[in-house]
Amino acid sequence: MLDPRFLSAPWTVITTTAELVESGRLQENLIASVQRVLLGLAFGVPLGTFLALLSGLNRWGEAAIDGLVQIKRAVPALALMPLLILWLGIGEVMKVTVITLGVLVPIYIHTHNGLRSIDNRYVELAETVGLGRGAFIRKVVLPGALPGFLLGMRFAVTTAWLYLVVAELINSTTGIGYMMDLARTYGQTDVILVGIVLYGLLGLFSDAGVRLVERKALSWRRTLAG
Repeated sequence: MLDPRFLSAPWTVITTTAELVESGRLQENLIASVQRVLLGLAFGVPLGTFLALLSGLNRWGEAAIDGLVQIKRAVPALALMPLLILWLGIGEVMKVTVITLGVLVPIYIHTHNGLRSIDNRYVELAETVGLGRGAFIRKVVLPGALPGFLLGMRFAVTTAWLYLVVAELINSTTGIGYMMDLARTYGQTDVILVGIVLYGLLGLFSDAGVRLVERKALSWRRTLAG
């Protein structure tokens, strides 16, 4: 019923997916995109956690860090792209940096909130039994912040794919975003739809993986979900 130049039929998209897999284009671009996301998570998650610990456990740290992270949260990714391109060029470093900055924010916010939500009775108990600083962080702070951290991870993995789209649509030669942008040039709506569906599935499976870890790691919690 619709002009294929406007929107391809579902069976056309399925056929196109098979052709892309057969030619190896889909696998090549998918691997490039997954590598960028994994690198962004590898840098962004530890950095966001470290900043959350500094800010959540120290008032001076919070005064110095929290405002800057909140400003970053309010700045759209596209607004940073011109500056990052000037600083880092258009190569892989820029793309990974964009994803890292996107991942850092939800990890920081939810881990910081988890730290601030720790019941003060546990803190008093730790002081009563004489826990040292290291033991206090290990036995009280980290377990208490874990629910917030894992919630942040759920947002982080989906945010990573969102920022990947932004990064790959600018001067890329590989990746799902590059494949979609090239398809736009030639009016191939079927290839664009393959990319959109792929992004959605990657986000869904990433979130499902974190939820599985969350259920295992927080099995001690009693919630309405059981």
